[in-house]
Amino acid sequence: MTKSEMFGKASWVTHKNGGKDDVFILHSRFNVKGVKNATLRVLGLGIFHCYINGERVTDELFLPLNSEFEKRENFPKKESLSAFRIYVPEYDVKRLLKNGENTLTVHFGGGWYTYARECKYGDAKAIFRIFGEDDTGKFDFTSSTKDKVEESFVSKCVSNVKGYSMAAVEEHDYRKYTEDGAVDFASLPDAILAKEPETEYCHSDCPADRVCEILTPKKLFDDGKTRVYDAKKSTTGYPVLKIKAKRGDSISVSFSEELKDGKPDPSYNHMQHFSVISDGKERTVRPLFFWYGFRYFEVTGDAEVECVEVVHSDVAVTSDFNSDSEILNWIHGTYLNTQLVNMHTGIPSDCPHMERRGYTGDGQLTCHAAMNMLDAKSFYRKWMQDIADSQDKISGHIQYTAPYTHSGGGPGGWGSAIIEVPYQFYRHYGDVSALEKYYPNMLRYFDFLEEHSENALVISDKEGEWCLGDWCTPKSVVLPAPFVNNYFYVKSLTRMKRIAEITNHPDDIPEFERRAEERKRALVNAYFNAWDGNFLGGVQGANAFMLDIGLGDERTYRNLVAYYEKLGGYDTGIFGTDIVTRVLFERGNAELAARLLASETVHSFSEMKKRGATTLWEYWPESEHDRSHNHPMFGAVCAYLYDFILGIKEADGYDTYERIKIAPSLPSFMTFVCGSRTLPSGKVSVKIEKLNTGMHFMVKIPEGLSASLEFDGKDYPLFAGENVIEL
Repeated sequence: MTKSEMFGKASWVTHKNGGKDDVFILHSRFNVKGVKNATLRVLGLGIFHCYINGERVTDELFLPLNSEFEKRENFPKKESLSAFRIYVPEYDVKRLLKNGENTLTVHFGGGWYTYARECKYGDAKAIFRIFGEDDTGKFDFTSSTKDKVEESFVSKCVSNVKGYSMAAVEEHDYRKYTEDGAVDFASLPDAILAKEPETEYCHSDCPADRVCEILTPKKLFDDGKTRVYDAKKSTTGYPVLKIKAKRGDSISVSFSEELKDGKPDPSYNHMQHFSVISDGKERTVRPLFFWYGFRYFEVTGDAEVECVEVVHSDVAVTSDFNSDSEILNWIHGTYLNTQLVNMHTGIPSDCPHMERRGYTGDGQLTCHAAMNMLDAKSFYRKWMQDIADSQDKISGHIQYTAPYTHSGGGPGGWGSAIIEVPYQFYRHYGDVSALEKYYPNMLRYFDFLEEHSENALVISDKEGEWCLGDWCTPKSVVLPAPFVNNYFYVKSLTRMKRIAEITNHPDDIPEFERRAEERKRALVNAYFNAWDGNFLGGVQGANAFMLDIGLGDERTYRNLVAYYEKLGGYDTGIFGTDIVTRVLFERGNAELAARLLASETVHSFSEMKKRGATTLWEYWPESEHDRSHNHPMFGAVCAYLYDFILGIKEADGYDTYERIKIAPSLPSFMTFVCGSRTLPSGKVSVKIEKLNTGMHFMVKIPEGLSASLEFDGKDYPLFAGENVIEL
């Protein structure tokens, strides 16, 4: 939609100081009588809150959804992004209106629009339209230069670590605070016109952020001046404070993921800070314009901590997993927590405190696990559009983050998100529309890979940028980037053969096959050791990468198994860990795959657990590097707890879950597992027990779903309702 279609005659307005005041308050007044219906469309760029007659319009937080808001001049360099859009919140506000004069207030606080790294989109601004019908007929009130602007009591919202995009320091000075009903409207300066974004205005059903959980933190330390708290798990959101300080006194809060000597460890603070200057009145306060990523926090000053509000995208958990393996249960629960607290403003982020970006590498890697476990259809529908919007329409380059911000990555594991995310979306939700919509984007991505290849190997990325293969290995990455990137190209070409069939593009299939075979030959010629059947000595999952695209011989798989049986754990990065685990499961070696997941080596999930982690780390413990302790990417393996251990998967010959088979694979160290997944047809639950007399299965199937149990080479039909099978 255009601006006029969405907002009628409304104007974008701002403060007279423009970019010098990313935080300010806009006030408007209007009169109605006997309201019959009323709709509000409102935007603040960046993050905003909206109030009518002093009451918050919604409990949604951190609006608007992050998107490719508008074109930025010469950014990214030498590229032209495909599309620009802003998602407009819309609300039924009849309940908030009263007869006579009403007030509408929009409060700004920076955000992606004003803090984007290197090149922000623009200065803070607002637009609104409230329209409907009352006793006098139709009404339509819009933002204009007749509205008023006020200095905000939020005196600072600033970016955190140099080079990152979002704010992480927020300061409130309540000496500047004015109650909504006490605003002297006539004395305030008029709003001025702001530069209009050149963009498309859209609605979205993507879930916004909300307070999704309330935690009661544990006090660890109190010397009368400073108190240290443990939220009991790593999370995102903020503490809620009741301040009782004298006028002019300060209260400050600092955050960390870890403790050191009983205090929040500054190494894991990531420059996150919140502070308040009191006006002498007792009041309850919380940050307004962004979330913090933390477990521990320190409060200095006269304030009580009432609770911790956990904030993330309001997506429902639709699965469960439980077993007699403590470590597998921990991996599942810890990944779930990590994924949820990395879903904000409509994007799946890499971490919730430093970068907060929708990395395409992390996102394509974890989307299968996330879609297994969450009601995430609307969320990923929106993020797929972000990926497509940020594609370079000239070269076909897929950015490392969506929406775009200058970051690092590679052409394979990151760019392949344009194929992998729509494909998994189709698998999980049976919705072919994403494959059809983004098919041209997929082809343009292949054009980019071809342009950055030599001798049929993807050897480079965009000029001047990184060209990563794998990432976050315990020791330095030894797999050459062309090796990994060609793997992803071949994997994507294989996906495209099926996608072309589904979307009725059969004439494209021979070219996909030709390219895939050419790329496979190049991989064999460059990296295969014919004398022992290994690719690159089998380190860091090299053999699994190639087996997954049909390369190697019978020795290659034997070498893979022998290597990881001897190693007893992972030496792999974010992609290799996922691929090694899945290839072992797919080839029937659930025993070794599960033992790697449960490994107690130093580079393991068990070691994270021993060190008290409640979210997954960016690097394995004792790696050469250590940074964030809240990254979901290693949790991609949780998909296989459902696919292989519980065994809930598509029936042979099916892409989606319109027909399923239950084909569980329990390793020897497990005797019990149960869990469920919610498919488009309904909830499927599985319970398996190893008994002295044999195997006990209890499987519940929803009405209308065709299903069977496959075990020990035999098939057993399953029917709607509860099925109990003893074998």
